[in-house]
Amino acid sequence: MSAKLEEYARELETLGRGLGLDYYPVHFEEVPDSFMMEIAVYGLPVRMPHWSFGVRYIYQLIQHRMGHSRLFEVVFPGNPGRAYLAKNNSVQENTLVTAHVLGHADFSKNNDLFKRSQEQLGYKIVEQAANHARRIAMAIEEHGEQKVERVLDAALALESHIDVFRGVRRVTHDDAQGPAAVSDGSFKARFMNLPGEESPGATPDGDEAAQPESLSERDLLWFIANNAPELEDWERDIFLAVREESFYFYPVFACQIMNEGWASYWHARLLREADFLPHSDYLDAIKTHSDVVRPHAADHQASLNVNPYHLGFCMWEKIVEDQGLERAFEIRANDDDFSFIRNYLTEDLAEELKLFRYEASKEGPISVLDHDINALRDTILAPKYNFGAPAVQATQIDIDGTLHLEHHHETDGRGLDLSRSEKVLEYVQRMWRRPVKLETVDARGTPRTLCYPA
Repeated sequence: MSAKLEEYARELETLGRGLGLDYYPVHFEEVPDSFMMEIAVYGLPVRMPHWSFGVRYIYQLIQHRMGHSRLFEVVFPGNPGRAYLAKNNSVQENTLVTAHVLGHADFSKNNDLFKRSQEQLGYKIVEQAANHARRIAMAIEEHGEQKVERVLDAALALESHIDVFRGVRRVTHDDAQGPAAVSDGSFKARFMNLPGEESPGATPDGDEAAQPESLSERDLLWFIANNAPELEDWERDIFLAVREESFYFYPVFACQIMNEGWASYWHARLLREADFLPHSDYLDAIKTHSDVVRPHAADHQASLNVNPYHLGFCMWEKIVEDQGLERAFEIRANDDDFSFIRNYLTEDLAEELKLFRYEASKEGPISVLDHDINALRDTILAPKYNFGAPAVQATQIDIDGTLHLEHHHETDGRGLDLSRSEKVLEYVQRMWRRPVKLETVDARGTPRTLCYPA
């Protein structure tokens, strides 16, 4: 960082703490645009290699060169936190970004969802992700790139299928049973070692009756890692690494509107109250604020997507105005996007922001459906349920090892894209190494059973 930016950053930190911001130390670093784009796409400074990240990088690069996106900063919460600023930004732009980062740092330290995730991961996700990458690199050396990539294909296809309510650390069946537990991965053998009287269905010679095992498990990464009959240790290690990183990303996903809005509120407020900033520097910085929180797409066109920076910023300003800063700090600590939108996106604010629900036909015309506040809240939150993934649970294992999955389409309120579902089912079977069946509905709501192998 330049001497001028470092001076501004120290002043902003002093001002922020004086206004009540509370955060772990943040390490700032200015990096080239290309590196910024890489860590934004990978989600972490060092992460496991996979072709899907390359696809995302190309897309992001095209968007950037067409002027449709611009990266100002990438922040990683922790103790200490890390913030990467674009070296090509002006000092004034990075002054605003520094203030924005302080808002993020306060949010990630004090929000309950972020705190729970960070505590489970030891506040060291960057180091842990680098360790995951090293272990996967060792697996590539030992087993070959193609084999490792096939496992990563399956694990990353399921990266959103975790159970955030059960936590990162879970007791496996073997751990619960102690030394006497069977550890060969066989459900039948594990069941037979449970204490208690002989099953009424057992045959005279002591063999159990052929009965399927029923269950209800939504954490598919954990379930496959711990129960797939023939999974090797290095494959299990990859599944658990992807799962651990998913727990890190979940709060970012579930608090995006709150978090970006909070950081935007604070960068605007800190700049406004930073009397040490020359007037010209303040004006240059605040222009960037207008770009970040604008509600429209471009040239005053109506935007058909919610800008989380704009919506969150407007909601926080309204909360502070109506309920005070102390109440805002409490909401920042206790809520996520679901409660935030349902409790604080009021009808008056929605009308002021000109929010509406719309319907787009295949032919192209777009029609406004309504401005109903409850429907608006549901529409904004719909993509966030279940980490943005279909609600799928493992429900049964047959005596031949067939795994049954069930899509809770009533919860999702939607059917599945069958072609994509079939591909994911192929990935699951690749790791389960027994037949897999999925009960779901198609886009029209018609019940469907997908099987792999077909």
